[in-house]
Amino acid sequence: MKNQKYQLLFPILTLMIMCFSSCSSNEKKSNEEKVLPNILFIPVDDLRPELGAYGDEFIKTPNIDRLAEQGVIFTRTYCQQAVCNPSRASLLTGLRPDSIQVWDLKTDFRDNVPDVVTLPQYFKQNGYTTIALGKIFHNNDPDTISWTVTPENIDGFPFDPDAVYLNEENLEIQKMKVQKMKAAGKSRIDQLGHWYVKANATELADVDDDAYYDGAQTTRAIEILQELKDANEPFFLSVGYYRPHLPFNAPKKYWDLYDRDKIPLAENQFIAESTSAYFVHGEAELRGYSDCHDLPLPSEEAWDENRQREIKHGYYASVSYTDAQIGRLLDELEKLGLAENTIVVLWGDHGWKLGEHNGWCKQTNYEIDTRVPMIISGQGVKAKGKLSNALTELVDIYPTLCEMANLPVPEHLQGTSYVPLLENPDATWKTAAYSQFLLGRYGRTKTIDGEQMGYAIRTDQYRYVEWYSWNKEENKADNLISRELFDHNTDPQENRNIIAEIENKLIVEELSEQLKKGWRYSVPQ
Repeated sequence: MKNQKYQLLFPILTLMIMCFSSCSSNEKKSNEEKVLPNILFIPVDDLRPELGAYGDEFIKTPNIDRLAEQGVIFTRTYCQQAVCNPSRASLLTGLRPDSIQVWDLKTDFRDNVPDVVTLPQYFKQNGYTTIALGKIFHNNDPDTISWTVTPENIDGFPFDPDAVYLNEENLEIQKMKVQKMKAAGKSRIDQLGHWYVKANATELADVDDDAYYDGAQTTRAIEILQELKDANEPFFLSVGYYRPHLPFNAPKKYWDLYDRDKIPLAENQFIAESTSAYFVHGEAELRGYSDCHDLPLPSEEAWDENRQREIKHGYYASVSYTDAQIGRLLDELEKLGLAENTIVVLWGDHGWKLGEHNGWCKQTNYEIDTRVPMIISGQGVKAKGKLSNALTELVDIYPTLCEMANLPVPEHLQGTSYVPLLENPDATWKTAAYSQFLLGRYGRTKTIDGEQMGYAIRTDQYRYVEWYSWNKEENKADNLISRELFDHNTDPQENRNIIAEIENKLIVEELSEQLKKGWRYSVPQ
């Protein structure tokens, strides 16, 4: 079965690629001694580092694991903020959230840094055909200037596929919600004129892969790869996957991979000791779905175990569905003879709680939300199939790809190229990774007294967080409110905040100073 609404017909793509190739050919000929590698860029929304390549034996991800066999698996990579828009804007500009002043879902980074050159834009300026499919920047921010070919050129591209359902039950829920919205004079209409409303949090549909958007866009990406091969020009193709973002909708065959009764539940379904419940918020996203209004708050009793397993089952099915699409891309690369000269980068934009700390979303400064998968594979990677425990960050991807492509690394970037780790994954590396989160703009935490900014530093042994009152008018931190400290040597799940009991106060002072240096560096002086 194929959902005709989301067939990605793109008749003008080939012409655009040919035109761009012609314009850039002279530049290429003047630099023929350099063979520019292709880039296949694969962002995956809400993907935890819960994959076979990361040692998880329950989840089924054979294709991501295959990719990892040809690359380096980074086991300690951290996003700069555990929310889609800030995380992606930071990675793609090479700047930390405070530098671009993007801390929420609504802000367009170009409103604050209009002239910044993004990662795909920089490759475009250096002779690459850059193409975006799916979710790269945030849903409503394709950043047209970054691409030779943008999602807007794709006939049938939906504004937000998060609301795509196929089963009759969910379609009926959507219909009823639309009727209520119309009666109330409200509207949530996407770019195609479709109503965007949430139904249930999961869907098991007996359909082909292309019935949902991630499968359909993969089919189109394969066609694009064929066109790019014929164009004989270097490309930066980004295929951004929506699953496993909510709702956890996937074809039945991926649900069938798992026995729900055997799905393991989170071991730490409680708020970390000596920590405020506000810091573990984020349940509001899942609560917004029709069958999840009864979701407990983190401070309440854990959710019914049957519901937990249902949601986790949907998440796992969605991950395996996306894994299958990634496998199709990798197969096509090999079939076309492009694999040898293509760098493949797979990354998740942030983690996601599946019951940990009694939470069900992202949006914290904890390990479970800030730690992400990152695999870099293919051309130029020498340590194939190796793990690197080096502390790395998503903001490091921009300078890394520049160096791998033999392009000058722009001076404004705030990350560090990890190219040396692709040869020696055990090399001595930087001592800290930084994340932050603005509390008070999302969900139930809007009820707190003003906004609070949490700045976190992750070192080899510790996670240390400082929470400040946030001056919204001046966009800066004011007074220190509280602190958290977790020792990963004894508490890898971050279940006990030891800030009040640690005897060696010098450790706290050193972490605080290191944190301040790191976050001040991120803000242009």
